[in-house]
Amino acid sequence: MAPSPPATPILFDRVLLRARQSRALRLGPAGFLLDRVVEDMAERLDAVLRAFADAADLWTPGEAVLDMLGDRFRSVTHIGLTDSLTETLPFPAESLDLVVSALALQFVNDLPGVLAQIRRALRPDGLLLAAMVGGETLTELRQAFAAAETELEDGVSPRVAPFADLRDLGALLQRAGLALPVTDVDRIVVRYDSAFALMADLRRMGATNVLVERRRTPTRRSTMLRMAQIYAERFADTDGRIRATFDVVWLSAWAPHESQQKPLRPGSAKASLAEAVSKGSPSPERGGSSRMK
Repeated sequence: MAPSPPATPILFDRVLLRARQSRALRLGPAGFLLDRVVEDMAERLDAVLRAFADAADLWTPGEAVLDMLGDRFRSVTHIGLTDSLTETLPFPAESLDLVVSALALQFVNDLPGVLAQIRRALRPDGLLLAAMVGGETLTELRQAFAAAETELEDGVSPRVAPFADLRDLGALLQRAGLALPVTDVDRIVVRYDSAFALMADLRRMGATNVLVERRRTPTRRSTMLRMAQIYAERFADTDGRIRATFDVVWLSAWAPHESQQKPLRPGSAKASLAEAVSKGSPSPERGGSSRMK
């Protein structure tokens, strides 16, 4: 009997995530990051020369993406956290032409599994377009907390979720069976009066700590004050305002279709790389330099 595959580690408390997003709505959400992503998503969709009929918005907080999609499609389905806390998607096979998601996939425990489900739900030549927080997001806050806790407490507690990088995400798209994967990063640097102002915005974004292994006791006041001091010492501009980095990682990939470009089979090229380089290089007699007129 074959051994069972290892269980997916549960990193994020998605019930708590739903509660934090609900709290953000009550506080009055800080929507600057999501607004930028939605605007960018609209531009990216406008650049796609392909008609889509049935679309789904996966776990995007609020209705910003749903409003942007509007009446572009025959049908648009929004899946919120209330509908799918278990990360099991309700879409039949080959039922969608487009799946989008904004600032949600970074809180998925089984991202390879979710991507595989999206691949199954897409019709041939269907598109996945998603934006998620990744890369060096909140690196300044992570460093400041780590330094303060190392200095004043017994050790560093997990506060900011681990983020995937571009190479990992591109490989996951291919592993899920999606074709023509593309990943890129939009780095956004926001300035605040203090670390406490940043943390207030994170609460209003529903983006505070939802790690399962998070500390369950309140942080000491002395640690918080020292964290803010270290943050200001290391990451402030000349006017005293601090910087906070947000890396928005964009993913796009297609369900395979016969019309798509295919990579050449190994060994099928009709000319060698050496020949191509030789033909494209300037000859020794003429030299390789050019002069501006």
